[in-house]
Amino acid sequence: MAKRKLEIDVPGWARGIVWYQIMPERFRNGDPNNTPRAIDQKNAWPHDHKSPLERHPWGSDWYRLQPYEQENGKNLWLNLQRRRYGGDLQGIIDQLDYLQDLGIGALYLNPVFEAPSAHKYDGATYHHVDPNFGPDPDGDRAIIARETPHDPSTWEWTSADEQLLMLIEEVHRRGMYIVLDGVFNHMGLNSWVYQDVLVRQQDSPFRDWIAVESWADDDKGADWGADERRRGEPAHPFRSGFNVRTWEGFNELPELREDRRGIVEGPREYIFEITRRWMDPYGNGDTFSGIDGWRLDVAFCVKHPFWKAWRKHVRSINPDAYLVGEVIDTIDKTFPYVKGDEFDAVMNYNFQFACNEFFVWTQSPVTATEFGGKLEELLTGFPWPVPEVMQNLLGSHDTDRLASRIVNRDLGGGRRWWDYFNRSRAENGKFDTRKPDAQERTVQRLMALVQFTFPGAPMIYYGDEAGMWGANDPCCRKPMLWPDYKYEPEAVLPDGSPRKEYDTVEFDRDLHAFYRRLIHLRNDSEAIRYGDFSVLSADDENGVFAFRRRSGEKEAVVIVRNMELSGGKTARAVRSGRPSFGEDAVSVSVSAEHPEKYLKKLEVSAGETGISQHQSASGKLTLEMPPGSGVVLVKE
Repeated sequence: MAKRKLEIDVPGWARGIVWYQIMPERFRNGDPNNTPRAIDQKNAWPHDHKSPLERHPWGSDWYRLQPYEQENGKNLWLNLQRRRYGGDLQGIIDQLDYLQDLGIGALYLNPVFEAPSAHKYDGATYHHVDPNFGPDPDGDRAIIARETPHDPSTWEWTSADEQLLMLIEEVHRRGMYIVLDGVFNHMGLNSWVYQDVLVRQQDSPFRDWIAVESWADDDKGADWGADERRRGEPAHPFRSGFNVRTWEGFNELPELREDRRGIVEGPREYIFEITRRWMDPYGNGDTFSGIDGWRLDVAFCVKHPFWKAWRKHVRSINPDAYLVGEVIDTIDKTFPYVKGDEFDAVMNYNFQFACNEFFVWTQSPVTATEFGGKLEELLTGFPWPVPEVMQNLLGSHDTDRLASRIVNRDLGGGRRWWDYFNRSRAENGKFDTRKPDAQERTVQRLMALVQFTFPGAPMIYYGDEAGMWGANDPCCRKPMLWPDYKYEPEAVLPDGSPRKEYDTVEFDRDLHAFYRRLIHLRNDSEAIRYGDFSVLSADDENGVFAFRRRSGEKEAVVIVRNMELSGGKTARAVRSGRPSFGEDAVSVSVSAEHPEKYLKKLEVSAGETGISQHQSASGKLTLEMPPGSGVVLVKE
């Protein structure tokens, strides 16, 4: 396996670690007394803070409107955006034992900072945790109101801030790591920056902080929003003639201004200050008390000079900090971000795309040989050891759930981001929102098997291990499935009509047990976590792909045999007249020194017929593998 010659420094702890992504509002409600009110979502889409709002029942049917929602007369899609389930930081703290038992080594939290939306990518501040994630929302808002937000000397610690610090210490006490989402390209309509410029216009001291395209065509000045300010509310954000550049045209996400150096001086200093606040909260160099790094939202939208300067700042605080950027592009266009002077890794969507193309899509699938080539490109296309810390994901808050992608295997695509985003939403009547069947779960297991045995740092999107399914945003953001909760069946379709058959909703204990065994196998195997990668076999006709991981004398062999799913097109016969994989087991042989020393550690089978294994004296390890099977063999 040839590597790019450049060798760079990455955090040792992040090599091969297992990540778990959490959207706090949807993970667990640990404190029933901090539920967001309707007014708390003012200036968030869909801009309705006056209709009734209740804490949404955690186990309710996702597409069924609750009585309080029916009162507002709005459609399902607007109501889905208004829902608040009450997930909070206490809920994450309460479930750290669950994550530790699963084998998780590091947490990535979607934004936790103050913001009116459920997803929190429309930040009001970066230096305070959202009050509704903590134990005293009203008290926290009083603290925030008396600060000068751009003056760090006035900043205090709110109860929600302190609860985040408690979470960080609890994570570290378990030998785990935690990173936060840094959303530095834009803020939200409730940000103190936007609100001041909205009211004062060109008289605002922050007029150069955001990308203003035109100023208001009235002369109301400070009178704008005066009534709201007296009530302690943000002003109405849309003013005649006043326009700012927004991210991808979403009006709720005004962008910070950039020059040739990237983000301009004012917001740059603010970002540098909040970086230190969360990485070294007590200002004493004690990194145990601070976060271990950052995931950078839409990092490709911010110019390189900013990231280079910011990385130096981050590493001056914690030399072992981990930085991962959201850069969804080709290898060549991603490469400049991971040369050692910006990020350590990116969210590895290219890994997901390759797995989709081999295991899922019936449109433009790839052969086993092509799949192996795509995987090797992910290892040779970046400087070493970047591939070892890449976040290899199969789903996220910005994709359809892995299980639902398999259900909708005829949909195809994925690399054309916005095109696929729109086609994979439940608003697209062609997207099937049903529960995955047993065959489709087998495909999920096969994909996970490759994900957790391939070089890099695999990441689970919360609930995939518990059996969650759903279309793209917002349906990929359902509340987490827990074994101690009761859930209504999904009986309603997105259009409001009843399903022909109800889909039961419950924590999938078998799937969870599989993920747990797979993660612990990875954690316990030096070969799987750190070893070299080499392709052993790629049988295009039978859909077989095999590879070896080796670290010194320690070895592991992984073999998967793809499958076709009943009820859909013949996946691999669609393109170039490729033959069917068939239903019978095939004999798979791979080279192996001392084949008798390889023991079967984990197996995936689509039916009752499992994998049979035998060794030969000619340095071959031979297995009989039916379609939809996979195995991990470890050399003892």
